[in-house]
This record gives sequence, structure tokens and C-alpha cells, in this order.
Amino acid sequence: MRKTYPLHVEGRHPDRVLDAVKHDVRKYLKRERRRDLPEGVDFWDFDCKVGDSKDSAAVVHLSALIGGIDEVAKAQATQVYVEVLATHGKRQPRPLPEGAVLIDDLEEESLPE
Repeated sequence: MRKTYPLHVEGRHPDRVLDAVKHDVRKYLKRERRRDLPEGVDFWDFDCKVGDSKDSAAVVHLSALIGGIDEVAKAQATQVYVEVLATHGKRQPRPLPEGAVLIDDLEEESLPE
């Protein structure tokens, strides 16, 4: 989704327009997360940008997307540009803490009976 939303609409309160923008973004994210995952993919990840125009849009993490929209609105901008692109996500295994040993690495003789 690449879209520019106006923040000042004639006859509508600016707070309600901002709420409508955030609702539209959340609705898009929810719709994209419902799509079937391709083979070998663990989850849907999102590449996000937000700014007052396409040229000045900054890359933000998904968790900071709504906050970025709020920041643009607080800066008295007349519009906000939002770009959210779904990408494939693959979970990485957590690193083992120092000194930890996997059960598979232990010899059968060293296990207590």
C-alpha cells in the first residue's frame, strides 16, 4: 500500500480524519496478515515508510508506524504519505546462553538413570 492521505478535509474535524487514516492502515495490515503464507515462510513482515510526502518519507519499524503518522499530524502537515509493503519473514533461532548444552550433544553415558 502506497497512499497519500489528506489531513485537512472540509467539514470534518482533523482528529476524526487522523483516526480514519490510522483505521485504514490497521485494516490493511489485518487483511495482509490473513493471506496464506508461501512455503518456507514463517510470518508476514512489513517494510514501512511514513512522512509528509513520498520524497521525505522515512523508514520506520511497524511498531512505530502509527506514532509516525501522529508525528506528521502534530507538525501541522496538510497530508501524510504511508507506505506499507508485505514481505516474507523467516524466524531466526535464538542464540544459546553461554555454557548451555543441548540434550542432543550429551552422550548417553552421561545421562542419569
